[in-house]
Amino acid sequence: MNTFRTAALTAAAVALTIVPVTTATAAAPTPRFLSASQLPAAPTPWTADPVRMGLPAEGSVCTAKVTPKAGSSYRDFRTDLDTGARQTTTVAPTTAAAKALAARLSASVAGCLDRLKEQYPTIEGETLYHGRVAVEEGAHIYSIDTSDTEIGSTDIALYAIGRDGRTVTVVEWGQLGDLDGAPLTGFKNTARTAVAKLY
Repeated sequence: MNTFRTAALTAAAVALTIVPVTTATAAAPTPRFLSASQLPAAPTPWTADPVRMGLPAEGSVCTAKVTPKAGSSYRDFRTDLDTGARQTTTVAPTTAAAKALAARLSASVAGCLDRLKEQYPTIEGETLYHGRVAVEEGAHIYSIDTSDTEIGSTDIALYAIGRDGRTVTVVEWGQLGDLDGAPLTGFKNTARTAVAKLY
């Protein structure tokens, strides 16, 4: 499955994979995930993989080294065209730990393009913060718009980092193109649904 093109831009098209969670404690309720119909509208229908425990073999480009495997699960989504998405959810041991994780994830996404530029000098782009969605403890929305001057490709990725108590969820969406062609309003609605739906 195609991973975020934000990474695919350069070395080998970024393939987005999506898989499930590890239970934090036996007593903790299991967070619920988005369904395919709750993703932003696309030219062809979305297909959802099963929710899987842990983290996918191919981690998400901007958050792979931040999201812990313990307490995490994920679901990948795809369309027949070059658009993919993933939701990753982590149940932290405490609310304070979840708050700290959400802050680290936001910082990692905000600095992702600079790291990509260091690794792939032919990449250009822009990261924008699109504000906070008011749901539970909030969801923060980012876009990363990239182009590869050597390959001539353009990619757009949207990220939402949200929290409900001690549970953090990250929604990623990506396709070829730029921010003007991205469903930003629809993605914000998806982010709101993702956090509200957790419990």
